[in-house]
Amino acid sequence: MKYGYWLPVFGGWLRNVANENMQPTWEYVKKLAQRSEQLGYDLSLIAELNLNDIKGVEAPSLDAWSTAAALAAVTRKLELMVAVRPTFHNPALLAKTAANIDHISNGRISLNVVSSWWKDEAEKYGVQFEQHDDRYARTEEWLTVLDNIWKKDHFSFEGRYYKVTDNILQPKPVSRPRPLLYAGGESERAKDLISSLCDAYVMHGDSPETIGKRIKDMNERRDKKGLPPLQYGVAAYSIIRNSEAEVKKELERITNVQEGSPGYSNYQQWLAGTQLEQRVSLEDYSVSNRGLRSGLIGTPQQVQDRIGEFERAGVNLFLLQCSPQLEEMERFADTVIQYQEEIEHVK
Repeated sequence: MKYGYWLPVFGGWLRNVANENMQPTWEYVKKLAQRSEQLGYDLSLIAELNLNDIKGVEAPSLDAWSTAAALAAVTRKLELMVAVRPTFHNPALLAKTAANIDHISNGRISLNVVSSWWKDEAEKYGVQFEQHDDRYARTEEWLTVLDNIWKKDHFSFEGRYYKVTDNILQPKPVSRPRPLLYAGGESERAKDLISSLCDAYVMHGDSPETIGKRIKDMNERRDKKGLPPLQYGVAAYSIIRNSEAEVKKELERITNVQEGSPGYSNYQQWLAGTQLEQRVSLEDYSVSNRGLRSGLIGTPQQVQDRIGEFERAGVNLFLLQCSPQLEEMERFADTVIQYQEEIEHVK
């Protein structure tokens, strides 16, 4: 099992707590990334939004790509999974940027490809906002261009959205055959595209049973296309305490999002801009990415047992959120990551 975490580029994950003691600054994320390597974390997901989805649009947030480049230079082994939205980036230019960061990091860059959902953000930044299926049609062309440019020179392509002629990109990425491509989505269009063009499927939080069904479906899609198995990741919000009373108290603290709070209007837009298999409650949304549904909540033993259920379902990566991030990540590492390392050592 690999353990990753969301870099808090928005200054936190809670829509009802103004100050989570993790400011959206270079100083904080640098400290967190370097400490996470010491704690045994494998990966950091760097979200890409130009407006603050969590704390409200007036609040500051960090740019994903310049942050990733800077972190590549000050870390040694952490995989940097940078979110990228095709509507915001020309694929050939992004391929150049990512290849350069891959060299800075010595092969530690990967991409989480996201088909944008936030109409207001697109309009505020002068980017065309497209409907769901059009976004995925664009993403399919975008990935085709990206993949080919990374692998070979003198590539040409002409589609509905993109045209490149006799492209040359040097140096190529360090990663072979190219950096890993992650993506998530629950619509039929999304799952078909991901099973065709990506290396890993990342999912919102849910129960091991539900996640297992999604993995089975995606495995069948890959088999039909003659492709190797995908890697599978799940978002999860972690709360580890020594008693159920302490867990309950923490849950109550983080889920009382009120209508009219800074993040509430974003919740409405998110629901309107996505196609999900299940209705998402405001409590689900309170901590982002349905992380509470994964159930990494309880005593250390309960969380370890829950992780075992996900592992048996086929999950090999967790993307964790917690608050305050550094302190809770240290707690998770002490009670889960180090415990599992000791078990593996005994084996």
